[in-house]
Amino acid sequence: MDTGCLSSMNITGTSQARSFVGQLPTHRCFTSSCIQALKSSQHVSCGVKSLVLRNKGKRFRRGLGALQVVCQDFPRPPLENTINFLEAGQLSSFFRNSKQPSKPLQVVIAGAGLAGLSTAKYLADAGHKPILLEARDVLGGKIAAWKDEDGDWYETGLHIFFGAYPNIQNLFGELGINDRLQWKEHSMIFAMPNKPGEFSRFDFPETLPAPLNGIWAILRNNEMLTWPEKVKFALGLLPAMAGGQPYVEAQDGLTVSEWMKKQGVPDRVNDEVFIAMSKALNFINPDELSMQCILIALNRFLQEKHGSKMAFLDGNPPERLCMPIVDHIRSLGGDVRLNARIQKIELNPDGTVKHFALSDGTQITGDAYVFAAPVDIFKLLVPQEWKEISYFKKLEKLVGVPVINVHIWFDRKLKNTYDHLLFSRSSLLSVYADMSVTCKEYYDPNRSMLELVFAPAEEWVGRSDTDIIEATMQELAKLFPDEIAADQSKAKILKYHVVKTPRSVYKTIPNCEPCRPLQRSPIEGFYLAGDYTKQKYLASMEGAVLSGKLCAQSIVQDYKMLSLRSQKSLQSEVPVAP
Repeated sequence: MDTGCLSSMNITGTSQARSFVGQLPTHRCFTSSCIQALKSSQHVSCGVKSLVLRNKGKRFRRGLGALQVVCQDFPRPPLENTINFLEAGQLSSFFRNSKQPSKPLQVVIAGAGLAGLSTAKYLADAGHKPILLEARDVLGGKIAAWKDEDGDWYETGLHIFFGAYPNIQNLFGELGINDRLQWKEHSMIFAMPNKPGEFSRFDFPETLPAPLNGIWAILRNNEMLTWPEKVKFALGLLPAMAGGQPYVEAQDGLTVSEWMKKQGVPDRVNDEVFIAMSKALNFINPDELSMQCILIALNRFLQEKHGSKMAFLDGNPPERLCMPIVDHIRSLGGDVRLNARIQKIELNPDGTVKHFALSDGTQITGDAYVFAAPVDIFKLLVPQEWKEISYFKKLEKLVGVPVINVHIWFDRKLKNTYDHLLFSRSSLLSVYADMSVTCKEYYDPNRSMLELVFAPAEEWVGRSDTDIIEATMQELAKLFPDEIAADQSKAKILKYHVVKTPRSVYKTIPNCEPCRPLQRSPIEGFYLAGDYTKQKYLASMEGAVLSGKLCAQSIVQDYKMLSLRSQKSLQSEVPVAP
């Protein structure tokens, strides 16, 4: 699960797509002419407990005059001894412990999102020389962010790091940046649409192991589901618990709504829980989302004690996460280049890759090639000679889903919120957070900055920013009835940024699973990485990082074949003496 995580290197419209895909998402800023923009805030040490936290397990009611929301970080959970963390660590050690190559491979990688960065990082760990090419002037792909003229950051998506992300957690540890994750209390907090301004919580007790802590959290919450609904929901999930991964994979052909009907789960479970989960996981509603996606998330959250525990990055992703990876790659002899847009994949007569041709006329050659940009971009660059190969043809079913990320700076500190991710349960919004509280770099004691995921966005991505902000404010008036009005008669907007991503993570609809490609393609020396490729974490940051590791592993395993190909290529280029 990657709530709001969720954005991507994008196609920004048909006109841009003709020149190349992967242009900047459309983003604009509105600034009040009479207000000096917010400056970068001083980092805070977070140690004061919010009064909100004392309402643990209870519905929060507005109108508490003494309420003050403050930043509260929690200790990093003990993840190191979990099976998935150890397995992820073992895969990382494969690269560090592999035999150092006598002649390192030069591997050309397209796309410096998490998949490309991960591929390059682990190839460098194994002693090879990655050349990572990013089309834009910013790192991160789906986690890219930009600084505006006032020094404030705005992001492609609202990014949450879960305890159930073992490869990402290992990556932070390997880079020595565990302290950059701000862990929040182990809770899931949902707005109550029929009770404006109120929230309902699922609190996971630290004293109970999984899955008992999750079961306890569900049983303690009596506001969203009745006891009969909980029982029917639990009975519906029994086959998944008993059947394990084979059962989960077999549900790929059903939407969430179809699965619920088949299992006799009440409609209210869909209304109260699954709509919010579906929009958080893949930006679409339960009548479109594959049930496999929901079951994978539930399995991770219920089987791992800290699986659903959430953390925010302590600042903007390009500097706080991507640059440490780049520094690591460069320290081992690799190269990372921005503004290096691939225009064409040129082929040899035998159908293998000859070189990547860049838009500036440069040709980049290597011993192996990786395409780690989103699937929609890759499909536009697939060479004609490859298009009828089943491996590539099946990619047509994988299509990115549109999403919009909204940032609004207000003239005051909003009180009806938490230092946490919040599920809006709105028809237009997915999840949101007051980043002036949850994130150290964005901290502001006097003004709130709400970051919101606007989804589903298919009908809105072509609308104006003004329309989107107006619709967002109408929804916020329900979440903050005492503080926000749609006409701004209460809290005033200082400025906003709207970031549209017409093609984000791939749309996880039924029967997509067979179309997801393995990282090793049928073309010798050509590989794919990205959350859409075959790995068990679907469309998420964790999936992107794991795909990069699996891609790098395939290349390391193919070292002898790739070295031999390079030697033959060099020999064929040597002129024969007369």
